Amino acid sequence: MGTTQLESVQEPKYWHLKTVLSEALDSDFSVGEVLPNERDLAQRFGVARATLRQALEQLELEGRLQRRRGVGTTVAPPRVGVAVATAQHGWAGEDTDGAWQPVECTTATAPSAVAAMLDTDSGELVHVVRRIRVAHGQAVAAELLYVPSSSVPELSAIEAPSGPVRARRVLKELHRLDLDGQDRSVELGSARADDAKELDRLPGAPVLVVTTRYLAAAGTAAVSVATYRADTCRLTFGDSGALEISHDEQERKAS
Repeated sequence: MGTTQLESVQEPKYWHLKTVLSEALDSDFSVGEVLPNERDLAQRFGVARATLRQALEQLELEGRLQRRRGVGTTVAPPRVGVAVATAQHGWAGEDTDGAWQPVECTTATAPSAVAAMLDTDSGELVHVVRRIRVAHGQAVAAELLYVPSSSVPELSAIEAPSGPVRARRVLKELHRLDLDGQDRSVELGSARADDAKELDRLPGAPVLVVTTRYLAAAGTAAVSVATYRADTCRLTFGDSGALEISHDEQERKAS
């Protein structure tokens, strides 16, 4: 990476620097290669380290860079294609979908926003199933699925009070329900400590939060809050309105 001094431009310095760095990543670096430290980069480009950090954070957000514990900042590989679209009246991660791995099931109160979607009292206990989604051997998403007791009335309180066995039983009972539909929202967020650990990210790293509300005749049957790695996943909407993650390398270059 050669020395480049930034001239006065109308756009913010960090944004111009991001463009320069992006071009350098394409020409001077290979996937997995570690970038020089911040001090050296700042000196090469004649910018303050704060400006450099802003540019690096933007490139991380765009999936060009990864910050890895004990390694540093590396050039990210092409994004892994992960479909999250489901049939309009189907459950995500059916029992036949080996991509989702149940990790834990506990009983707890749902966050106020989730409780409102479930139309439950703020202090009411619900089943909380935690799952990890794996694609190409890499954890790409961590999900919390909130299930009110009314959605799984046949679930025995005696069998497996917690753990992956309990999670599978809750899911099995839940998938017996006939769905009337679902709605989904996507927003940018920051990785919480527990999600960051499971997704091999740093706490506070940018993530995509996909919230899905599953609708049945009696109301909301369950709410899923899934956290996807923003550096790994690209979300696209098809003509049907279904949500999926695509990341063909040619699409990335064309975008």
